[in-house]
Amino acid sequence: MNTQQQRHFDALYLQHLNNLTLQGKRPATIDAYARAVRRIAAFFDCPPDNLTLAQLKTYFVNLIDTHSWSTVKLDRNGLQFFYRHTLDKEWQCLDIVKPPQVKRLPDILTPDEVGLLITMTRQRRYQVFFYTLYSLGLRLGEGLSLTVADIDSGQHQVHVRNAKGGKDRLVPLPDRTLRALRSYWQSHRHPRLLFPRMGKGAESPMDRGGVQKAMKQVCRECGINKSVSPHSLRHCYATHLLQQGLDLRSLQALLGHASLNTTARYTQLTTAKQSSAIKAVNQLADTLVVMWEAP
Repeated sequence: MNTQQQRHFDALYLQHLNNLTLQGKRPATIDAYARAVRRIAAFFDCPPDNLTLAQLKTYFVNLIDTHSWSTVKLDRNGLQFFYRHTLDKEWQCLDIVKPPQVKRLPDILTPDEVGLLITMTRQRRYQVFFYTLYSLGLRLGEGLSLTVADIDSGQHQVHVRNAKGGKDRLVPLPDRTLRALRSYWQSHRHPRLLFPRMGKGAESPMDRGGVQKAMKQVCRECGINKSVSPHSLRHCYATHLLQQGLDLRSLQALLGHASLNTTARYTQLTTAKQSSAIKAVNQLADTLVVMWEAP
């Protein structure tokens, strides 16, 4: 972009950010919708307020080829907001960008695999962080945002604040997790954050990308070939608790799910459920009377 275009884009971008704030969007949504505008502007190297329908189609074809469908959906929604609230235009691409409806089941680590992953994590901050995510069932952002004030050692609970949907919840704090958090906090003694960024930017939480990179590295070193991420530890928490006999309503409260249907999907991932299914399928196959041809 030339200097004039850059100034024009900067003004549009600032207005976009202001509109997102005025519409009460959450920080994660603001970040994603802002990134959508930056990405399309960088793709065409111009302000995105006068793009043609053909250009928008070209952009999304490229985006689908290079990014996940979750990113495509976020960019579509972000640009739709930009057109409607900042440009005061109708969003033309709503009908040409239709992500497929897929419902994938996450890969679940066994308790032994979770233990191995945490044990083999080299840096103490990541090791304690992974253990905290698993033992509290937290989302990545929830774990990074934990503060000293969120830990109630007397009641043995953690106050998870401003989680998905703007909701707070209380989760039990295991004694072992409390000891690990205390020990790690002693190493940095940050007055507010439990997991602060090291060095410059110490007033911010640890970098999300660094956490994700650390998990990928330890999975490679452990020979864990399942598709896992920091969020997988939350899936493991839910599945393992169900296997131990926790009821769905209690698990729903621990996870902070608005709908019980969201929590119920974890029943498909328990070993008991899978074993029952395997047994039933084997019985089905064994009841058939089949005369096999000689090889």
